Amino acid sequence: MGGHGYMGWWGNMGGPTQRGVVTYILSPFEQRAFAGVVHNAIFNTSRRIMSNVPYMGTAFALGYFIYTSANKKHAYLTSKAGHAAEGDH
Repeated sequence: MGGHGYMGWWGNMGGPTQRGVVTYILSPFEQRAFAGVVHNAIFNTSRRIMSNVPYMGTAFALGYFIYTSANKKHAYLTSKAGHAAEGDH
């Protein structure tokens, strides 16, 4: 063992005793780990969704406008009038 003497069990290494350390412990019966979790989850989720509605609404409206106008253009170009106007057939 290389000449080292026994230093004591873990936490008792033979040094001076530590003073001035305050430890606070909360009883397991006083803890409420999930207090208000469901209430907070519902209201935080709704608040976050409502704060993003202007951004999501704008993006949805723009995407819907592009989609409908592209469908109208495609329907026109594949119709008889569209072919006649473009001179394809």
